[in-house]
Amino acid sequence: MAITPPENRLWWNEPIERVEIGWIVVAFLWGLFMFFFMIAWHFIGGQNLSTETYRVTPAAYEEKVAAFAEKYQVDDEMGVPIVRPPAGEDVYLLGRLWEWWPILELKKGQSYRFHLSSVDWQHGFSLQPVNINISVHPGYEQIINFTPTEAGEYGIACNEYCGIGHHLMTGRIRVVE
Repeated sequence: MAITPPENRLWWNEPIERVEIGWIVVAFLWGLFMFFFMIAWHFIGGQNLSTETYRVTPAAYEEKVAAFAEKYQVDDEMGVPIVRPPAGEDVYLLGRLWEWWPILELKKGQSYRFHLSSVDWQHGFSLQPVNINISVHPGYEQIINFTPTEAGEYGIACNEYCGIGHHLMTGRIRVVE
């Protein structure tokens, strides 16, 4: 119910006020700007992740990660290998119930190609504090480029519900100078 209802019950035939026309024009122009700038952000935005994805069987991917971990293992922590690949090398991470495997040790300022996949369910790869978020599916190997800019410990959390142990599904990346 309006404070002052229109005299004519066919309100859509009433003339539009100048202020309303102004706001309609502003909203329309803002919508156009945002639409075209979404396209521009794709090309000029540094926030876009790679869309490089390959099909892979879960067993074949698990073998790749195991070979990678064996080749570059420097230590282990409670049975989980700590892997230190050379700077610029491809890095493999495996999501499975309920862990991100192995623990990585990377160099600050060096670029790496992360290969991510799952062997069982859909998982979420959330790398904090840099806020990289990807859905990881079995049968698909996703590749993202990552250059750590600060030394310290980065946390990996699963942000797709994957079962009763979901809250325990974490991983770590150590970045050293």
